[in-house]
Amino acid sequence: MGNRWFEIRNEQDLDTPSLLIFKERVQHNIENMLRITTADRLMPHVKTYKMIEIVQMQLAMGITKFKAATIAEAEMVAMAGGKFVLIAHQLVRGKAERLALLQAKYPTVHFASLVDCVEMAAHLNLIFAKHKLIAHVFIDVNNAMNRSGHEVNDSLIDFYTLLANRDRFPSLVCNGLHAYDGNFRQTDFLERKKAIDEAFLPVQKVIEKIAQLGFPKPMIICGGTPAFTTHALRNEVYCSPGTCLVSDWGYGESLPEQNFEWAGILLTSVISKPKKGYITLDLGHKAVAAENPIEKRVKFLNLENYRFVSQSEEHLVLEVADWEDIKIGQLLYGVPYHICPTINLYQEVYIVENQEVIGTWQVIARNRRIY
Repeated sequence: MGNRWFEIRNEQDLDTPSLLIFKERVQHNIENMLRITTADRLMPHVKTYKMIEIVQMQLAMGITKFKAATIAEAEMVAMAGGKFVLIAHQLVRGKAERLALLQAKYPTVHFASLVDCVEMAAHLNLIFAKHKLIAHVFIDVNNAMNRSGHEVNDSLIDFYTLLANRDRFPSLVCNGLHAYDGNFRQTDFLERKKAIDEAFLPVQKVIEKIAQLGFPKPMIICGGTPAFTTHALRNEVYCSPGTCLVSDWGYGESLPEQNFEWAGILLTSVISKPKKGYITLDLGHKAVAAENPIEKRVKFLNLENYRFVSQSEEHLVLEVADWEDIKIGQLLYGVPYHICPTINLYQEVYIVENQEVIGTWQVIARNRRIY
């Protein structure tokens, strides 16, 4: 089966189901991001891994800006030593208050969040004024996904102009625009690039209009991992890939030009051979992301000729060709199809160097609240 880089020499000491993070491969992926663009243009998303140590690995390579999905992830970045973090959501209800408290706790960190409407800008301005702080925001631009953001139309310029009015919002500063286009997943790079460029063109016109109105040059944050190799070709935007730090089977297949390595591997045990030709693993819904069809949840690296039969909370049943040769307690190594929600299922992960587990890291920001 070729290079068995994934096999662990001290595997007998490990519990299952578990997740292995291969530190050298994470390092390769960081270096590969830096081959695609420069550290000062990177704003990697931390939602995939949620671990302080991976943030610190990036800081050591000169990457200082990060994007997060939750306030807990933003606090994790601050705990790791990061100095700039954008929470890529509108902070509804009590979340604005939580961000103000976090900003007071880490006054040297530049925190920002997204807004796409006047109501949310007013809400942030009110909360941060109460704390005698300044809320930094980016306008979330809906240029592709129809998931969140302000539509790209004439009122977007009006909204930007309104946010720049410090008399109207004295406790709020607009830093720029955020445009996420994660819906473009074409395997062919040129086809994907064409779709991304077409979707970005209206945003580019908005940027030009902002300049014509005499405003300072806004920061522009674009895309995720699928669009990374396209937006990296734009000289004046920040790129925010995230999944690529650990990578997975899904993106490995659909983004062949990016050259990121699988760094997160599932370890699972054969716990039963319920009938001839069938084996059962302890890799249920609670151990691997289950939002995709069953045949697109995990790819096994040390097993051939298998078919997925069923999965439940604690069990995964396979039909296998080599049933006689498989033993109860045997370990299988698998690549998740979607690593982001898979990591979120684990409180801690095993860390691998030189094919040996050397310790564990806590997935600290899987919790919705740290402080």
